[in-house]
This record gives sequence, structure tokens and C-alpha cells, in this order.
Amino acid sequence: MKIEYDPGHDLLNIEFIAEEAIAESVELDGVIIDYSKDGRIVAIEILDAGKRTTKNPLDLIDLSIVKEKAMA
Repeated sequence: MKIEYDPGHDLLNIEFIAEEAIAESVELDGVIIDYSKDGRIVAIEILDAGKRTTKNPLDLIDLSIVKEKAMA
């Protein structure tokens, strides 16, 4: 996963699957979800991110990774 913020264009991009072709994009109120051919979410882009969150959206990142053992 890669998270990028472009302050020049005020875009926040969260990429889930690197180097995957985007087959379809859906925009809803300034949030664009990019899908692969098989329906997986490739990336989410937030337009005007600083206006929707804070002036520097990367300040909001509080990354927690939870890994649980698979139950047999």
C-alpha cells in the first residue's frame, strides 16, 4: 500500500495494488475509486483533500497493522 499527497493539486491517493491496470473508475462527490478488471480496488483518490480534511492530510495518518492468526 502506498499513500501519497500532492499539495500542488490537493490530491490524496491511496494505492492498494501497484502496477495493476485500471479497468473502471467511479467518482462520488470528489472521491474516485479505481477498480481492476476483476473488481478489486486498485486505488482511492480524494480530490480537494485539504479542503475535505485538514490543510495537510498526511498529518492524519495513524497507521495500525493488525495481523491475526488464521483459525483452523
